[in-house]
Amino acid sequence: MSTKPDTSIADIWLIRHAPALDGGAMAGRRDVNADCSNQAALSALAAKVVLTPQDSLITSPALRCVQTAQALFGKDGALDARLWEQDFGAWEGMPYADVPDLGPMSQADLATFAPPQGESFNGVCARVAPALRGLPAGRHVIVAHAGVIRAALGLALGTVPLGLGFSITAPSLTRLSRDVLTGVWAVTCVNWTAN
Repeated sequence: MSTKPDTSIADIWLIRHAPALDGGAMAGRRDVNADCSNQAALSALAAKVVLTPQDSLITSPALRCVQTAQALFGKDGALDARLWEQDFGAWEGMPYADVPDLGPMSQADLATFAPPQGESFNGVCARVAPALRGLPAGRHVIVAHAGVIRAALGLALGTVPLGLGFSITAPSLTRLSRDVLTGVWAVTCVNWTAN
């Protein structure tokens, strides 16, 4: 039996940032701070991930992601603008209570919907997919947003709308892997939290 590690697997550890200090209003591209005060949850997550020198650390440029990476690992990651949260356009900064009710929609219809001057979930997936598919073999720890993690899950499951069916807690860990030779995805865990 061989003990040689599989050198064709990109092991992708996706961390949703700590809770956003959004003031009760939509914050996709609106840059807000993270609430990193729950040291117990962040310490448990850092202990679960255990970043090593061989791992790559990548973050969305959003302040809440950069701050979460600092709180977890004591360092900055490489910024990748493709990992920004969905752009909610005219809804950015709108109080949650004022966001229009879209009524009943299928996941497929919701994936194609874009707020005025904003981006659809399909658009998020189209932006995120090359960032993830381009990762080489090895472990990659990515601090990003719920929308980005849902997009990654849709990509792994082979259908964009299914990604919308996941609840992603802040902060939490979702693990995927991709064979860089065959392109085959696997989902290892979704939405792991310390609680």
